[in-house]
Amino acid sequence: MYPENTQHVPAQRAVEVHHPTPLPPAVPVSAPVVPVQSGTVPAVASIVLPDGRVVTGYAINPAHPEPVAAKPAVSRTAVNVALGGVGFLAVCGGLILLTSFIAALTAFITQLIILAAVIFAGWIAVQIFSSSGHQGGGTTVNIRKATFKRNYFHG
Repeated sequence: MYPENTQHVPAQRAVEVHHPTPLPPAVPVSAPVVPVQSGTVPAVASIVLPDGRVVTGYAINPAHPEPVAAKPAVSRTAVNVALGGVGFLAVCGGLILLTSFIAALTAFITQLIILAAVIFAGWIAVQIFSSSGHQGGGTTVNIRKATFKRNYFHG
């Protein structure tokens, strides 16, 4: 690794750092990476170090970490519980409205029945009081003494 004809003390030896030339990427960065089983052997790349040595090897694609799935800001359980609560409140509200509607309809029908009964009772009262109020001008027939002759009453 170090030249053999050095007369320096081991602590004073000069260290040379060689930076290799980077390998070109096997797949262009702009193209989407699709995992495919290739039937061919990948191409072998070689680089030449500054001291003349040649290093040969396969090009390795940089490992990309798997994208982390974005977590929702609120847990799914909390969302499900909230939606269940909203649904329950909607059902309760609907039942209250239905109960109120049925109560109002029942009251309306009851009022219609009472109105019909009052009108009918008034008509009956008018019939009774109108016939008894005009007794002086009407004809009274005693049905027990009447005889029927040619559809006329004779008494």
